[in-house]
Amino acid sequence: MRFILKSITLIATAIAALSCCGSKESEMQTPADALLGRLTALVDEGTIMFGHQDDLMYGHSWKLADDAVEYVQSDVYATCGQYPAVYGLDLGGIELGHDANLDKNRFDHMRASVVAHHERGGVVTFSWHPRNPLTGGDAWDVSSDQVVASILPGGEKHEYFMGWLKNATDFLESIKTADGESVPVIWRPWHEHTGSWFWWGQKLCTTEQYVALWQMTYDYMVNERGLDNLVWSYSPGAGELSSAEVYGERYPGDDIIDMVGFDCYYYSTREDYINTMTNALDITMAFAKEHGKIAAVTETGYEGVKDPKWWTEVLYESLKDYPVSYVLVWRNACDAHMQHHFYAPFPEHESAEDFRTFTSLEQIIMIK
Repeated sequence: MRFILKSITLIATAIAALSCCGSKESEMQTPADALLGRLTALVDEGTIMFGHQDDLMYGHSWKLADDAVEYVQSDVYATCGQYPAVYGLDLGGIELGHDANLDKNRFDHMRASVVAHHERGGVVTFSWHPRNPLTGGDAWDVSSDQVVASILPGGEKHEYFMGWLKNATDFLESIKTADGESVPVIWRPWHEHTGSWFWWGQKLCTTEQYVALWQMTYDYMVNERGLDNLVWSYSPGAGELSSAEVYGERYPGDDIIDMVGFDCYYYSTREDYINTMTNALDITMAFAKEHGKIAAVTETGYEGVKDPKWWTEVLYESLKDYPVSYVLVWRNACDAHMQHHFYAPFPEHESAEDFRTFTSLEQIIMIK
């Protein structure tokens, strides 16, 4: 009930703010504008939405059935009785026309679950780990520093890659309610570019090439295809953020980007994680303020959550004083050989009680 009452207030505030601009502008509001307004209202209230990658697709010991028609199972829900407010998914595999993504999530289930989560009052974010269009390897194939150059206009793989971009655009355009209304989503391609583990990373292309990749993606999806349901998100990796200059070095521009964030994972100690988070948050919030954008922690987490008080004493302590719209933890793998690979708790996990305390905090937004 806490979320429902708060959501009604925030949505009403956002609608009122938009209405004061005049009926003509209100009529022109796009689905992306509506989502951005909602996110801004949440930030203004000082609340933070909690998110989980692939939450409705699979969990620590289960996977969505092929014949599923409802999207209700969730490790997060099983642990605390609420769904994450933000639901993350990835489009990797859509470029090749596959029926399922790189994590074996069927695209038809992904589409239907996005609509279900939207209708519950949730927010959806998409990342994209496309395969390497030059070598044929996966997104982590960094054997060539010519991949981005090859897909830009004039490059040997440009037309080939534009077919990939068409497949991604077709899918994002197809996400509609039963009434035919487009569902707005946060769109976060070309992430973690400050590292060099993806073919679009720091050492794999020049600044000019990286920015051109964003511009080409935006021009096709928005200017050519007319998609108006995407909130465009920019998210470097936190470990490489030594300064504001590094953060903004490859920024595609205010005319493309709607929100900014970063990805930050726990690797060693509480102190190291909190220091890395604080540094990234300070840099990101200053950049967001300067450019008039909202901010988020677009990916984070501690694999296996080996600290029983991690949620309240580490994650929340890192976030509580910063006006971020959401924080999303990574996925809970269901594969038998990856039982250690989870970032949200399940009911029997040692951090479950602390997670329930975390999600019950007034500042943290979940959905029923």
